[in-house]
Amino acid sequence: MKTIPLILMGCGGVGRQLIQHIVSCRSLHAKQGVLLRVVGVCDSKSVVVASDVFTRGLDDAFLTEICRVKSSGSSLSILGSKGGECQIFSNLESVKKVVDIASHLGRTTGLTFVDCSASSETIEILNQAVDLGCCIVLANKKPLTSPMEDYEKLVSHPRHIRHESTVGAGLPVITSLNRLLASGDPVHRIIGSLSGTLGYVMSEVEDGKPFSQVVTEAKCLGYTEPDPRDDLGGMDVARKALILARLLGARLNLDDIKVESLYPAEMGPDKMSLEDFLSSGLSSLDEGIDERVKVASSKGNVLRYVCVIDGSRCHVGIQELPKDSPLGRLKGSDNVLEVYSRCYSKQPLVIQGAGAGNDTTAAGVLADILDIQDLFS
Repeated sequence: MKTIPLILMGCGGVGRQLIQHIVSCRSLHAKQGVLLRVVGVCDSKSVVVASDVFTRGLDDAFLTEICRVKSSGSSLSILGSKGGECQIFSNLESVKKVVDIASHLGRTTGLTFVDCSASSETIEILNQAVDLGCCIVLANKKPLTSPMEDYEKLVSHPRHIRHESTVGAGLPVITSLNRLLASGDPVHRIIGSLSGTLGYVMSEVEDGKPFSQVVTEAKCLGYTEPDPRDDLGGMDVARKALILARLLGARLNLDDIKVESLYPAEMGPDKMSLEDFLSSGLSSLDEGIDERVKVASSKGNVLRYVCVIDGSRCHVGIQELPKDSPLGRLKGSDNVLEVYSRCYSKQPLVIQGAGAGNDTTAAGVLADILDIQDLFS
């Protein structure tokens, strides 16, 4: 039986779903000869760790209780000590404890840090974990879009890092690109719709619906963030694009990517309230989007919000694309990527499917954890 000790950072929707997957898949993993031993769980302020990280993990009943507590919006710190089975540390003490565990397990039994947060504050700990010989599994995009120095540190041991769920949730995007690159088939162009929200919005406006109506519908369906500008600004797509561009060897930072926002700067969160944006700001954008839709349609094209990676160049924004292309046929909230390489020069490799959702993302994280089992004994 291979045992993989792990520390989970982040107890949001993805983190909690991952815990539930780990607990529910115990019998399946046992048949595969693998035990995932959760030795610690962190939120933004606290860490809960097993009483003896060398021999035991947090039991499944306690992991389920962690999910219940975090679902209620409470901090891990309210759990207290469960009969000596765990310890709780807060604030700076929590960071010191996590690093201490990494220093003890990293070079002995091994340890995997699983980052399901959405924070840039995990970068320092992850860098220390790399130095201590730990493995890294990421759903969090921010460490991989940090300055090049931090990025290169994180990926300095390729066998020890997995990050499939940072782009396309559970879709095999990173894996597919790595296989092409490893086989000596250079990827020279990627164009993709990497936001389920913007994919839905752009495919709906081509039917003549006003932009403001479509965005409002997307918000009601739960496709957008609470403030739709978090999606419409394009920065989430830019981060995913940067991860892909760096994977292909481009030495770019986030500031190097040209990003087209679907709203003007004067409607930004720092200048216009969410209420005003939804009530009047959105509708003022209808005419401009509608005109672009009509121009594209007159040429037999459709509009899609995409990232384009072409050599060392990378940009994000609205593009006119043929209606009969994989991206042109996109309907709804799927992610779609067209990958062009030597072997896929005329007909691209197309990767398509649900690119968001806690369940799908957590499943991708779990698959990444299992993919590094050969590094453990």
